[in-house]
Amino acid sequence: MIPFLDLRAAYLELKTEIDTAVARVLDSGWYILGPEVDAFEAEWAVYCGADHAVGLANGLDALILALRALDVGPGDEVIVPSNTYIATWLAVSAVGAMPVPVEPDPTTHNIDPARIADAVTPRTRVLLPVHLYGQPADMDPILEIARAHGLAVVEDAAQAHGARYKGQTIGAHGDIVCWSFYPGKNLGALGDGGAVTTNRADLADRVRVLRNYGSREKYVNEVQGVNSRLDPLQAAVLRVKLAHLDAWTDRRRAVAAAYHAGLVDSGLILPHVPDWADPAWHLYVVRNPARDALQARLTDAGVGTLIHYPIPPHMQAAYAGMGLAPDDLPLARQLAGEVLSLPMGPQMAKEIDKVIQHFNKISGAR
Repeated sequence: MIPFLDLRAAYLELKTEIDTAVARVLDSGWYILGPEVDAFEAEWAVYCGADHAVGLANGLDALILALRALDVGPGDEVIVPSNTYIATWLAVSAVGAMPVPVEPDPTTHNIDPARIADAVTPRTRVLLPVHLYGQPADMDPILEIARAHGLAVVEDAAQAHGARYKGQTIGAHGDIVCWSFYPGKNLGALGDGGAVTTNRADLADRVRVLRNYGSREKYVNEVQGVNSRLDPLQAAVLRVKLAHLDAWTDRRRAVAAAYHAGLVDSGLILPHVPDWADPAWHLYVVRNPARDALQARLTDAGVGTLIHYPIPPHMQAAYAGMGLAPDDLPLARQLAGEVLSLPMGPQMAKEIDKVIQHFNKISGAR
């Protein structure tokens, strides 16, 4: 069986370094925040080209606290992609605001900047693009729209560790950038973890206070905060993996290049990468109108695949109250029925040819 992603292989490659880092934390006796988290925050900020990084408990909290730091709340609207993981929408709902979905560019699957301006209303406070699959959204026109309307930009970069937009690493284009370190991410912890990066000292300070019960001084609570702190054990693991992130991203790019070359005659719709994008290849997502049958045959052949994502947010029961019909967002609905994520990861070099052979055999190519 060729797994979709082998997390154990990633650990085993760095086992000595990770075990040493974990032992260092255990020996320190410091298990909440502290120097290990401080060190990771500093290193992650430098990597992202940002002035500040704040470690948090998970990626959803990163989105929620970013919106709270911007004082987004009831009565406000946040423009979100129609084609994304539901967490993007959930964060908006969690602060009492209304998600306003905008359809994707059908070639990149990211939010289409050309459609954003028509969705802006007097209630709009934030544009929230997602760098889906590890491919940067087209940030320049998004930032231009934000400036024209006096809006903030919050980036959902949960899948974009190491991606670059027009040569600049994702991490500081908008007002604040939100990260997940879920184990399957390109920079993944051994459990949940998250962060924000920003060039705005005021937003970094607000998130730091919000993540720690609304307090910067013990037992003195300035605002109603939450408990959302990156664990020192996870910070130590992330510091180890960060040192290897660029090399592992290069491996992902090699996998993607092999897929591009090997599947050109497969009949699949392959990922489109604009000239200005340098994806991190968190996922390699193809499209096929007969996706379900294709996935079933690949499963029978021992190739693990996943669907990112089978049900768009507007078709989930969680958002039935918005009153959106499936065809109100036809591109999101279409993509949900056609996308298929191939095995992808920095430890799968030996399996690439096998995956390509299976795909081409099943599709009738070559």
